[in-house]
Amino acid sequence: MAQDEDELADEIRASEVDDADERVVRPAAVPRRATAKRPIPAWAKIGGVFVVLGGGVAMLLWGTEASDAFVYSKLVDEVMTDPGHYRGRELRVEGELQAGSIVFEAEPQCEHRFVLSRGGHQMPVRFPRCVVPDTFRDDMQIDVVVQGQLQEDDTFLANEVIPRCPSKYEMRQRQEDGEAMPHSAPPPST
Repeated sequence: MAQDEDELADEIRASEVDDADERVVRPAAVPRRATAKRPIPAWAKIGGVFVVLGGGVAMLLWGTEASDAFVYSKLVDEVMTDPGHYRGRELRVEGELQAGSIVFEAEPQCEHRFVLSRGGHQMPVRFPRCVVPDTFRDDMQIDVVVQGQLQEDDTFLANEVIPRCPSKYEMRQRQEDGEAMPHSAPPPST
Protein backbone atom coordinates (compact mmCIF):
# COMPACT_ATOMS: atom_id res chain seq x y z
CA MET A 1 0.00 0.00 0.00
CA ALA A 2 2.92 2.30 0.71
CA GLN A 3 4.07 1.78 -2.83
CA ASP A 4 0.68 2.96 -4.14
CA GLU A 5 0.93 6.12 -2.02
CA ASP A 6 4.45 6.82 -3.32
CA GLU A 7 3.28 6.45 -6.92
CA LEU A 8 0.39 8.80 -6.26
CA ALA A 9 2.72 11.43 -4.71
CA ASP A 10 5.05 11.21 -7.72
CA GLU A 11 2.16 11.77 -10.11
CA ILE A 12 0.99 14.80 -8.13
CA ARG A 13 4.46 16.37 -8.22
CA ALA A 14 4.77 15.73 -11.94
CA SER A 15 1.47 17.41 -12.60
CA GLU A 16 2.41 20.62 -10.84
CA VAL A 17 3.62 23.22 -13.29
CA ASP A 18 5.17 26.61 -12.57
CA ASP A 19 3.52 28.99 -14.96
CA ALA A 20 4.89 32.58 -14.69
CA ASP A 21 5.26 32.60 -10.95
CA GLU A 22 1.84 31.17 -10.60
CA ARG A 23 1.42 27.68 -9.44
CA VAL A 24 -1.27 25.69 -11.16
CA VAL A 25 -2.09 22.41 -9.64
CA ARG A 26 -3.56 19.91 -11.97
CA PRO A 27 -5.36 16.98 -10.56
CA ALA A 28 -3.41 13.81 -10.50
CA ALA A 29 -4.50 10.83 -12.42
CA VAL A 30 -6.55 8.88 -10.00
CA PRO A 31 -6.69 5.22 -10.73
CA ARG A 32 -10.21 4.22 -11.69
CA ARG A 33 -12.07 1.81 -9.58
CA ALA A 34 -13.18 -1.28 -11.36
CA THR A 35 -16.96 -1.15 -11.56
CA ALA A 36 -18.44 -4.55 -10.93
CA LYS A 37 -21.29 -5.47 -13.25
CA ARG A 38 -24.20 -6.94 -11.45
CA PRO A 39 -25.27 -10.22 -13.00
CA ILE A 40 -28.82 -10.48 -14.36
CA PRO A 41 -30.93 -12.56 -11.97
CA ALA A 42 -32.00 -15.98 -13.20
CA TRP A 43 -35.70 -15.16 -12.79
CA ALA A 44 -35.30 -12.17 -15.14
CA LYS A 45 -33.60 -14.31 -17.79
CA ILE A 46 -36.31 -16.97 -17.58
CA GLY A 47 -39.04 -14.34 -17.67
CA GLY A 48 -37.47 -12.74 -20.73
CA VAL A 49 -37.38 -16.08 -22.55
CA PHE A 50 -41.07 -16.68 -21.79
CA VAL A 51 -42.04 -13.20 -22.98
CA VAL A 52 -40.19 -13.68 -26.28
CA LEU A 53 -41.63 -17.18 -26.81
CA GLY A 54 -45.14 -16.06 -25.90
CA GLY A 55 -44.94 -13.16 -28.32
CA GLY A 56 -43.74 -15.47 -31.08
CA VAL A 57 -46.55 -17.95 -30.51
CA ALA A 58 -49.14 -15.15 -30.39
CA MET A 59 -47.87 -13.75 -33.70
CA LEU A 60 -47.91 -17.22 -35.25
CA LEU A 61 -51.48 -17.89 -34.14
CA TRP A 62 -52.75 -14.45 -35.04
CA GLY A 63 -51.92 -14.72 -38.72
CA THR A 64 -52.48 -18.40 -39.45
CA GLU A 65 -55.16 -21.03 -39.42
CA ALA A 66 -53.63 -22.40 -36.24
CA SER A 67 -56.02 -20.08 -34.46
CA ASP A 68 -58.72 -22.66 -35.27
CA ALA A 69 -57.51 -24.46 -32.16
CA PHE A 70 -59.29 -21.79 -30.11
CA VAL A 71 -62.70 -22.28 -31.72
CA TYR A 72 -65.70 -22.83 -29.44
CA SER A 73 -67.14 -26.33 -29.74
CA LYS A 74 -70.82 -26.62 -28.84
CA LEU A 75 -73.88 -28.77 -29.42
CA VAL A 76 -76.85 -27.58 -31.49
CA ASP A 77 -79.14 -27.25 -28.47
CA GLU A 78 -76.55 -25.11 -26.60
CA VAL A 79 -76.19 -22.72 -29.52
CA MET A 80 -79.87 -22.47 -30.42
CA THR A 81 -80.92 -21.89 -26.79
CA ASP A 82 -79.02 -18.56 -26.81
CA PRO A 83 -78.05 -17.81 -30.44
CA GLY A 84 -77.25 -14.14 -29.78
CA HIS A 85 -74.34 -15.17 -27.56
CA TYR A 86 -72.64 -17.08 -30.41
CA ARG A 87 -73.15 -14.77 -33.41
CA GLY A 88 -70.04 -13.39 -35.05
CA ARG A 89 -67.70 -15.97 -33.49
CA GLU A 90 -65.90 -18.81 -35.20
CA LEU A 91 -67.68 -21.86 -33.85
CA ARG A 92 -67.87 -25.64 -34.17
CA VAL A 93 -71.31 -27.13 -33.71
CA GLU A 94 -72.22 -30.79 -33.48
CA GLY A 95 -75.65 -32.23 -34.13
CA GLU A 96 -77.50 -35.06 -35.75
CA LEU A 97 -78.15 -34.73 -39.48
CA GLN A 98 -81.92 -34.55 -39.92
CA ALA A 99 -83.06 -37.22 -42.37
CA GLY A 100 -84.14 -35.87 -45.75
CA SER A 101 -82.84 -32.37 -45.11
CA ILE A 102 -79.90 -32.26 -47.55
CA VAL A 103 -80.57 -30.00 -50.53
CA PHE A 104 -77.93 -29.26 -53.17
CA GLU A 105 -78.24 -26.18 -55.37
CA ALA A 106 -75.82 -25.88 -58.28
CA GLU A 107 -77.06 -22.49 -59.51
CA PRO A 108 -76.14 -19.64 -59.14
CA GLN A 109 -73.26 -21.19 -57.15
CA CYS A 110 -72.78 -24.54 -55.48
CA GLU A 111 -74.34 -24.76 -52.04
CA HIS A 112 -75.44 -27.56 -49.74
CA ARG A 113 -78.21 -26.88 -47.26
CA PHE A 114 -79.20 -29.19 -44.44
CA VAL A 115 -80.50 -29.19 -40.89
CA LEU A 116 -78.77 -30.36 -37.72
CA SER A 117 -80.80 -31.15 -34.62
CA ARG A 118 -80.28 -32.12 -31.00
CA GLY A 119 -82.33 -31.88 -27.84
CA GLY A 120 -85.44 -30.64 -29.63
CA HIS A 121 -83.60 -27.73 -31.30
CA GLN A 122 -82.85 -27.39 -35.00
CA MET A 123 -80.22 -25.37 -36.79
CA PRO A 124 -80.31 -24.78 -40.56
CA VAL A 125 -76.85 -24.93 -42.15
CA ARG A 126 -75.54 -23.49 -45.43
CA PHE A 127 -72.31 -24.89 -46.86
CA PRO A 128 -71.32 -22.88 -49.98
CA ARG A 129 -69.12 -25.54 -51.57
CA CYS A 130 -69.69 -28.03 -54.36
CA VAL A 131 -68.00 -30.98 -52.70
CA VAL A 132 -68.81 -32.61 -49.36
CA PRO A 133 -67.14 -35.64 -47.73
CA ASP A 134 -68.21 -39.05 -49.09
CA THR A 135 -69.69 -40.11 -45.76
CA PHE A 136 -71.99 -37.07 -45.64
CA ARG A 137 -75.16 -38.88 -46.66
CA ASP A 138 -78.82 -38.46 -45.98
CA ASP A 139 -79.65 -42.17 -45.94
CA MET A 140 -78.38 -42.99 -42.45
CA GLN A 141 -78.37 -41.44 -39.03
CA ILE A 142 -75.03 -39.65 -38.49
CA ASP A 143 -73.68 -36.87 -36.35
CA VAL A 144 -72.11 -33.95 -38.19
CA VAL A 145 -69.70 -31.27 -36.96
CA VAL A 146 -69.78 -27.97 -38.82
CA GLN A 147 -67.38 -25.07 -38.41
CA GLY A 148 -68.22 -21.50 -39.31
CA GLN A 149 -70.36 -18.65 -37.97
CA LEU A 150 -73.95 -18.24 -36.90
CA GLN A 151 -75.63 -15.57 -39.02
CA GLU A 152 -78.18 -12.93 -37.96
CA ASP A 153 -81.06 -15.06 -39.30
CA ASP A 154 -79.90 -18.02 -37.10
CA THR A 155 -78.62 -19.90 -40.15
CA PHE A 156 -75.18 -21.38 -39.70
CA LEU A 157 -72.77 -20.52 -42.54
CA ALA A 158 -70.29 -23.40 -42.54
CA ASN A 159 -66.80 -23.36 -44.01
CA GLU A 160 -66.16 -26.99 -43.03
CA VAL A 161 -68.37 -30.08 -42.72
CA ILE A 162 -67.14 -33.14 -40.83
CA PRO A 163 -69.42 -36.19 -40.75
CA ARG A 164 -68.90 -38.34 -37.68
CA CYS A 165 -69.18 -41.94 -38.68
CA PRO A 166 -70.10 -44.54 -36.09
CA SER A 167 -67.23 -46.66 -34.79
CA LYS A 168 -66.46 -49.99 -36.44
CA TYR A 169 -68.14 -51.80 -33.53
CA GLU A 170 -71.37 -49.85 -34.01
CA MET A 171 -71.15 -50.49 -37.76
CA ARG A 172 -70.69 -54.23 -37.18
CA GLN A 173 -73.71 -54.28 -34.82
CA ARG A 174 -75.81 -52.36 -37.33
CA GLN A 175 -74.77 -54.78 -40.09
CA GLU A 176 -75.74 -57.75 -37.92
CA ASP A 177 -79.11 -56.04 -37.36
CA GLY A 178 -79.61 -55.98 -41.14
CA GLU A 179 -78.69 -52.33 -41.82
CA ALA A 180 -76.76 -51.58 -45.03
CA MET A 181 -73.33 -50.01 -44.58
CA PRO A 182 -72.93 -46.40 -45.82
CA HIS A 183 -70.45 -47.30 -48.55
CA SER A 184 -72.77 -49.99 -49.89
CA ALA A 185 -75.83 -47.75 -50.16
CA PRO A 186 -76.70 -46.47 -53.64
CA PRO A 187 -76.09 -42.74 -54.19
CA PRO A 188 -79.17 -40.57 -53.70
CA SER A 189 -81.06 -39.77 -56.90
CA THR A 190 -81.44 -36.16 -57.97
